[in-house]
Amino acid sequence: MCYCNLPANDNYEVPEEVPTIRYSQGKDFDSSSVGWMQPIHLWTPLKEMRKREDVLAMREHYFHHHSPTGLLAPNTDARDGIFNPSNDPHSFQGVGGHPQAQYVQLFESAHTTSEYDAFCNHPILRSFVRNFMSWEKEVMIKRAMMRHNCPNSLGTGVHYDKLFLRGSDDDFLTAWVPMGDCTARGGGLMYLEDSNQLGRELEQEFKDNAKNLGDKERVNAFNKHMADDGNLSHDAEGFRQTQAKGKLKWLVGDFEAGDVVFHTPHMIHSSAANEDEKGRIRQGSDLRFYEAGAEVDRRWCNHWKNGDNL
Repeated sequence: MCYCNLPANDNYEVPEEVPTIRYSQGKDFDSSSVGWMQPIHLWTPLKEMRKREDVLAMREHYFHHHSPTGLLAPNTDARDGIFNPSNDPHSFQGVGGHPQAQYVQLFESAHTTSEYDAFCNHPILRSFVRNFMSWEKEVMIKRAMMRHNCPNSLGTGVHYDKLFLRGSDDDFLTAWVPMGDCTARGGGLMYLEDSNQLGRELEQEFKDNAKNLGDKERVNAFNKHMADDGNLSHDAEGFRQTQAKGKLKWLVGDFEAGDVVFHTPHMIHSSAANEDEKGRIRQGSDLRFYEAGAEVDRRWCNHWKNGDNL
């Protein structure tokens, strides 16, 4: 995988102290196991890449779309995305969760609106991906996803993206787009530092174990050698202690509407607990890009649908 030089990122600041971070499942973190994210080639946080107003408008559109669910607190602005505390947060998760049956169609249709299509295909984003990866032309797979994480609900499990995209080339790029402001305590993504090689080693173990499986089962993130939900763990600190031998830190960051984070297929990541002081729902979008002509995972060439088992 080759890269161009990173663009100027003068607005990226690293605070002197890392706030206390909790994980929604498993053990909590101590101060020695968490650090602050900084720009490197394997994960690249870019400040103000998108216009803040454009991102907030998409956040507002998303929550307006879901207004029939009662997801938001009464008499609050959809753009703020304040969770209704009278709801059970575990029953109001979208992608990656178990949304209530009567609201599944709303979650699915949110991914097919013209507003979301335009958001994903923003020319500045697409141009950056081409230049960053030194590709003549890029393609974005259709199964883009918007995830929201309610305060006090379960976060994203420990994983790397290749687990779920085994039917494609390794050379793809993920863009995580925070759709609204999200502090380190607000449930944003966190990355296990220098874990790209560990991800590759784990994936090779899975490949070796699955070599006697049929083609369809071999690329399945939920095959008999994997966890039920395809993740590596739901105990981020336990994973750090065992798989990373306690040597690597989980890296967190404060994100704002307009930021974008890029990461590689084997970079191990998860999300912190959403303990936002304002009760804001963490929302983000996952976009994945390949070089034109590369082998893409054909299973991911349709819009996200609940229960598509990918």
